[in-house]
Amino acid sequence: MIFGRTIPTSIWTPFAFLWQDAAVALIFAIVDAMLSKLRRPWLNWILYGVIVGYVAINVAIARILSSPLTWTMMHAARGPLQDSITHYFSIQYLTPVAVTVFCGVLCPWMIRNRRVSVLFAVAAVVVIAIGPIATSKIDTQGMERNAFGALWHTRTSRVSPNALSAWRSSPFDSASSAELTSFPGTAKGRNVVLILLESTAAQYLKPYGAMEDPMPNLTELASEAIVFDDAYAVYPESIRELYATLCSRYPLFGAETETYATVPCSSLGEILHSSGYRTGLFHSGRFMYLGMQSVIEKRGFDTLEDAGAIGGNVNSSFGVDEPAAVARILAWIDSVPNGQPFFVTYIPVAGHHPYATPDPGPFPNDSDLNQYRNALHYGDESLGTLFSGLRKRSLDRNTLYVIFGDHGEAFGQHEGNYGHSLFIYDENIRVPYIIAAPGMIRQPLRSKRVASVIDTAPTILDLLGLEQPSSFQGETLLEPSLPMALFFTDYSLGFLGLRDGCWKYILETGSARSKLFNVCQDSGELRDLAAQETGHVEVYRSKVEGWQFGK
Repeated sequence: MIFGRTIPTSIWTPFAFLWQDAAVALIFAIVDAMLSKLRRPWLNWILYGVIVGYVAINVAIARILSSPLTWTMMHAARGPLQDSITHYFSIQYLTPVAVTVFCGVLCPWMIRNRRVSVLFAVAAVVVIAIGPIATSKIDTQGMERNAFGALWHTRTSRVSPNALSAWRSSPFDSASSAELTSFPGTAKGRNVVLILLESTAAQYLKPYGAMEDPMPNLTELASEAIVFDDAYAVYPESIRELYATLCSRYPLFGAETETYATVPCSSLGEILHSSGYRTGLFHSGRFMYLGMQSVIEKRGFDTLEDAGAIGGNVNSSFGVDEPAAVARILAWIDSVPNGQPFFVTYIPVAGHHPYATPDPGPFPNDSDLNQYRNALHYGDESLGTLFSGLRKRSLDRNTLYVIFGDHGEAFGQHEGNYGHSLFIYDENIRVPYIIAAPGMIRQPLRSKRVASVIDTAPTILDLLGLEQPSSFQGETLLEPSLPMALFFTDYSLGFLGLRDGCWKYILETGSARSKLFNVCQDSGELRDLAAQETGHVEVYRSKVEGWQFGK
């Protein structure tokens, strides 16, 4: 699992990386001895075969994702991810599996005449005893966990974030900004188009400084829009982010998405529906994935359509083509009675791994990053179709667009960081966030305030001049206060984090290890300042632990 990775060199290193293996070996030795007394050797071999097979699979998983399988990861690995899983059926990733199985077959033959000694048992106990202490002394990034230790470590309690907005108030910066205070109520009566861009990180887009422009239609819209430079996802995964968007409530730490069906929620769809809007949610993916239905059902939408209802011309395991989804949205808009405002939520899948597109894109197909850019460009073409469709219907100047990435996507900017779910570096959670209202916003306005996706519903209601429910945990982005952005992940390791002005703080919950970055000076988050800024670390740690765990 750790071959080829940079690991810390210390007297603690062998204990940290071997103690879980010693524990599994010792437990198996005990079980093996007990089964041998039953004189059914085939039971021993079945158990051993299962262990070897599971370990081999996890070697491949850890080589790809920098983590053995956790309960959360197994819950996510369902049918819609078939194309992503098949993508890794190659010599590069199957070879470690074969080598592990070969060793599993060879080792019993090599030691077939040897017995487990008392010395081995004592040595194993010593390593096991020192191991957890050693792990706290060095930064293993979770790679000390073996295939079984990763399952044990992720059994976390389901903790609801504290609803008090005080957790977002900056402890060091009391500044305020009046740049958006003139906008409340200015979009009253407008239609609302809400778009959650799949796996779209800010750093890859031209409005955020990228040299290449994979999304020219979005760039054009941003030229007459409010663009938030520092907007953050709450959680680097689509379904929980959708919950935070619609309900303006933080996801639950350590909870599966199916639990959200029973969590109280005054959703944006429900509020706009009760205000006279026709409401619809369209997803070119599948509602069955990761309990999405529990987030969207009974949330005030007149129409809910996913890949199965849309049909489409190009099908994959994850969904259908974006042109088909946009055509369905425009047809639905045509069905809305004249004079009735509409609220449409569009959730594309373009941008999701394995970044497959039906047609060649403008970027060379020579790397994952360029394939990803092509996928973004493919999705952007359908955004252009949607924008032009509204213009042709003379609806664009009576429409409010709110468009942002549901989370980011990583390509090794930090060692072992690929995809989006396992870490909370900026490539995972800093997203584009654009509010456009043709005819109302006539020139680009760059907002330097820190924004969070959880603020989406309060901001939309504020722009429309509608009252916000007390259950919201987000805040309107039009207010002069400048709260922090809070975020977390519990997919593999548990991480809590915040962005406060130029400061970005990350806490690994298992080891209690902190990292602190000045992202204004170090946008790549490469220089950890936690040792020098102990005052900031202490206060920020108290903030994030109080937010999630009520401490």
